[in-house]
Amino acid sequence: MPLSQPKETYFTAEDYYNTSEENRVELIKGEFYDMASLSTTHQIISRELLIDISLFIRGNKGNCEVFSAPFDVQPDENDDRTVVVPDISVICDRDKLTERGCKGAPDWIIEIASPGNMSLDYIKKVSIYNRAGVRLYWIVNPMEAKVGVFDFGNGKDIPEEYTFDDSIKVSIYDDLSIDFKKIKDSLIS
Repeated sequence: MPLSQPKETYFTAEDYYNTSEENRVELIKGEFYDMASLSTTHQIISRELLIDISLFIRGNKGNCEVFSAPFDVQPDENDDRTVVVPDISVICDRDKLTERGCKGAPDWIIEIASPGNMSLDYIKKVSIYNRAGVRLYWIVNPMEAKVGVFDFGNGKDIPEEYTFDDSIKVSIYDDLSIDFKKIKDSLIS
């Protein structure tokens, strides 16, 4: 008698939405991953980016919306096995917005790396975001004071590396650059 293969089990978006709100988790390819606690540095970077992006969109009367975590994103609307919580999401197609978050690829995602989530941000999420159609993906690494920019919308799946002394052009807009020196200067030493 042949041995039966164990049935592969994975979780779905419904399982994710049925978890307790106290659980800080993401669902990636059917598996739950705990999210790292947020440091003060992480919070300052997130706040400064959110302010810069929000002011730009508002000042230009843009159609895009910017959201900070916790904000649920199902990058591929046809894949119910992945729901992530990016630090910052910019969505220009409002039809993707639901009461639960975003269903479909945001135009721009920013993740602020923490020691406990490096492999998720640098490996798993890169491929998920690229396949889903995210146009721009930034990984801000406070530990190394660097920013990796994946410009998927322009066919670049190898990141350009910047430091916290650089001003970085945002490719989805004609006239937005983020001055990381200003952000670095606001960090607590």
